This record gives sequence, structure tokens and C-alpha cells, in this order.
Amino acid sequence: MCQHQPACPSAESADREAAHPVANHPEQGWSLLCNGVLLFEDTGELLPDGQIIAPHRPLAAAHVMRAA
Repeated sequence: MCQHQPACPSAESADREAAHPVANHPEQGWSLLCNGVLLFEDTGELLPDGQIIAPHRPLAAAHVMRAA
């Protein structure tokens, strides 16, 4: 599917999110990458084979609460 040189990472690669976006809909919260991955703004993903990758956004240090 990818026509870029060098080719973007495949949907099966660990770095699949590095692929170039071919459709971007920030108002709806998603982008389609050239490897067929749907990337959601919450960092969740839908792979071309239907596999779901749960959101994996790291917590910012300012939002981490510590027990007293």
C-alpha cells in the first residue's frame, strides 16, 4: 500500500505509527496511515486485519498523583 521511499513500517511492525498519514480527520479524532492502520487521537489503533490496539498514551508527570 505504501509508495514512500524508503517504505514506511508495515502494520505488523512495532513502529507502525511512524507511517505517513494519507487521511487526517482531527475533528473526528482519527488518521489513516499509509500502512492501513487507523490511528486514533487517544493513541488506540485499529489494524488492517481487525486487531485492536488499546490506547497507550503515557501519563504526563504533572498528572501522576502520589500517595501521601
